[in-house]
Amino acid sequence: MYNYDSLLMASGGLDSTVMAYWLKQQGKRVLPLFIDYGQHFKNEEFNTLIKVIPQEYKDSIRVIRIGDVYRSSTSRMIKEPDLWNDDVTADDLYLPYRNLLFLSVAASVAQSENISDVYSAFINSNHAKEIDCSKDFFDRLGTILEDFGTIKINMPFRDYSKTEVAELGVKLGVPIAMTYSCQANSKMHCGVCPNCVDRLAALNSL
Repeated sequence: MYNYDSLLMASGGLDSTVMAYWLKQQGKRVLPLFIDYGQHFKNEEFNTLIKVIPQEYKDSIRVIRIGDVYRSSTSRMIKEPDLWNDDVTADDLYLPYRNLLFLSVAASVAQSENISDVYSAFINSNHAKEIDCSKDFFDRLGTILEDFGTIKINMPFRDYSKTEVAELGVKLGVPIAMTYSCQANSKMHCGVCPNCVDRLAALNSL
């Protein structure tokens, strides 16, 4: 039986992978939580997560499946576009209340496991139009979860740029080149979706 003190929302992307190594450096006993919300790139995300997460955390990865929530969504994160013919914009990647849903799921799992700290690697570089990704939203949600439960939402990278996260990853020895962050292609980085643009800019600045 594992005795966890932290839950990390993990995806195999640059930010959450760097955070995993950051938590490892602090000696945290981490439960990595991978959320399958019906995203068309989930297999690539999960396979990447297994490759890049610190070895100490690999056997503890927990998968939560909530794909039915977005079954009827036309978001290009759910229905994969044909990048040869479809013009995909940031608005096309919108999913309603995604961050609220993810954090609620993570907090529920954490409380069930008697874990008080939930970590999210959210940073202020998301180009999509979610209404639940503002500083005010996260502050209010964190207060609610802490005041009416036992969960504290931690976002240590919230004020970081993608470049600053990548630089920290280099210092921590994170295999950042192996991470996967694309939202528009299920096999490889497309290079043009908002996540890819931010990731490439960060890596090119190193």
